Amino acid sequence: MSLTETLLASLPSYGLSVLGLVVCVSCLGAPLPASIVMMLMGAFATAGDFTLWMVIAVALGAAVLGDQLGYILGRTAGKRLVPIVARNPARSRAIERAKREMDERGTVAVFLTRWLLSPLGPYLNLMAGASGFSWLRFTSAGIVGEAVWVGLYTGLGATFSDSVTEIAEISGSISGFLAAAAVAAILGFKLLHALRSKE
Repeated sequence: MSLTETLLASLPSYGLSVLGLVVCVSCLGAPLPASIVMMLMGAFATAGDFTLWMVIAVALGAAVLGDQLGYILGRTAGKRLVPIVARNPARSRAIERAKREMDERGTVAVFLTRWLLSPLGPYLNLMAGASGFSWLRFTSAGIVGEAVWVGLYTGLGATFSDSVTEIAEISGSISGFLAAAAVAAILGFKLLHALRSKE
């Protein structure tokens, strides 16, 4: 049984604890199925196994905690940590994208990478801390963005509890597609700007 299957199988018994752990650690960059766990917990809440407001509160608190830990890591050890993380080519590209987003959009980038471009979120947390980005702006935009993420996925689970697995698969594909499309758009804009500046 894979780690994901083990986590999902443990939800009926240890739901809120598993939810908090998965969401927090995923915000630090671990490849855990946080969105799927939130959807399933929303579905369980609809069935009466958990209280919906507690599911939302735990998920939101864990997401904000994960973001804060990433920011603190960036602030205290970013100059040493970023080069270590960047040794992996895929992570290096993600860090570069996160840095570009941070430089160009700041607070908006923090908000969008909580839910719409969530694969970049952990790297942006690190870069925000390492660059000395305002903690208040980071936290404010982060809380609002995480509220959208948590509300969206727990709400989907609660609303469509009968077909939550199919929705989870579709939403995961859409999230990856949106992240890839956003990166392509940013790179295209940079290339166009570079070509115009040479004219």
